[in-house]
Amino acid sequence: MRSHLLNDTTAESYRRSVTEGIERVAAKLATTTRPFTGITVDALTPHIDEIDLDKPLLDTAAVLDELEDVYLRDAIYFHHPRYLAHLNCPVVIPAVLGEAILSAVNSSLDTWDQSAGGTLIERKLIDWTTARIGLGENADGVFTSGGTQSNLQALLLAREEAKTDTTAELRIFASEVSHFSVKKSAKLLGLGQDSVVCVPVDHDKRMQTVALARELERCRRDGLVPMAVVATAGTTDFGSIDPLPEIAELCEQYGAWMHVDAAYGCGLLASVKYRDRIDGIERADSVTVDYHKSFFQPVSSSAVLVRDSSTLRHATYHAEYLNPRRMVQERIPNQVDKSLQTTRRFDALKLWMTLRVMGADGIGQLFDEVCDLAVEGWKLLAADPRFDVVVAPSLSTLVFRYIPAAVTDPAEIDRANLYARKALFASGDAVVAGTKVSGRHYLKFTLLNPETTVEDMSIVLDLIAGHAEQYLGESLERAS
Repeated sequence: MRSHLLNDTTAESYRRSVTEGIERVAAKLATTTRPFTGITVDALTPHIDEIDLDKPLLDTAAVLDELEDVYLRDAIYFHHPRYLAHLNCPVVIPAVLGEAILSAVNSSLDTWDQSAGGTLIERKLIDWTTARIGLGENADGVFTSGGTQSNLQALLLAREEAKTDTTAELRIFASEVSHFSVKKSAKLLGLGQDSVVCVPVDHDKRMQTVALARELERCRRDGLVPMAVVATAGTTDFGSIDPLPEIAELCEQYGAWMHVDAAYGCGLLASVKYRDRIDGIERADSVTVDYHKSFFQPVSSSAVLVRDSSTLRHATYHAEYLNPRRMVQERIPNQVDKSLQTTRRFDALKLWMTLRVMGADGIGQLFDEVCDLAVEGWKLLAADPRFDVVVAPSLSTLVFRYIPAAVTDPAEIDRANLYARKALFASGDAVVAGTKVSGRHYLKFTLLNPETTVEDMSIVLDLIAGHAEQYLGESLERAS
């Protein structure tokens, strides 16, 4: 079986196999007419179950044929313009090329003696991002698996910088529509259930700074420690951006670590038109960015950035076999000194390839396009009496709800919207997301594909209305 090892003697076999796989995917992308086939769990599971993994097919072409049946045919294709659901972006070709290269070379970015140039490329990209944010000359950071890990590491640093031995006294402040990873991080860090204080939001789903100030003052009055304030630059549900300058002022006043979760809104760092929407981010102590959301990178590609590089020491552990302390004195750059992970992919290469081929403006122009598209979608929804749209977009997300003319029962309207989303997904014609607003069920467009058009949105809205009306008609028949 040595013939399957990638080395100097198998380079030609590698070329043939990868080319064959790429040809299959390229053909699939070229002929995909819907974002999803609509296959169900019950229909697909037997095909997976019947495969005996102890009986290999011993032939790449046969395996690719099988993969067509169990994955490629029924995969959900984010590149399709009517995939409008979650924060999944279509990916740019230079990044996919980077993915192919990093997988084959298989560098591990934990130590210099496993990555060499990869280490320096990652550090260069960290410096580039911190400069875009404006964190200052002493800033640093490290690539992570995603926003959840980045938020966890940032709050770990904040906990250690809070300088208290009583974790029960620590409090984290985040808006009521912040990412769930804030509460999850608090749990993983051993903080109490009451450690996360949810701050109300305004009509535009932005943190109310008056309410934040009130909560910070209560924290001080009760003898507790304001460990961190998590400001969100692009909430998952609404794309809303908290008032960063005002939050920065309050953090400074109360001595709280300011973390900005810009997992979604980081695309504005490259924006040609809308960079000012995240003014104030430069005052953060730490920032989360997800390049795999708004920089059009394949999963995974994320980073946590910090203003003060010395704070990353809280994630450092020295192992003699890996990164002994003497390496610090020898100025050997080991990225594991900054990371929660040990073995770690060279995900930075994807962004490197993208910037070297397209440039930052190229990325920013794509993100600006989807922000502009969201404005057009908001106008479309606001003018359509069949729908209620929650807020005007700050980024590229629209939250809305089908409102039938003849039905007033909110619970029945909830069921109609839930049915419409499920039926649309089953049809495979489009994919939209859902959420709750004030306890009621809403639908959501997350627009991250510049190829999506206003016409696409209009067609999907008609499909949603049609499915909802079908449900309500059948419901009326059952009632009678």
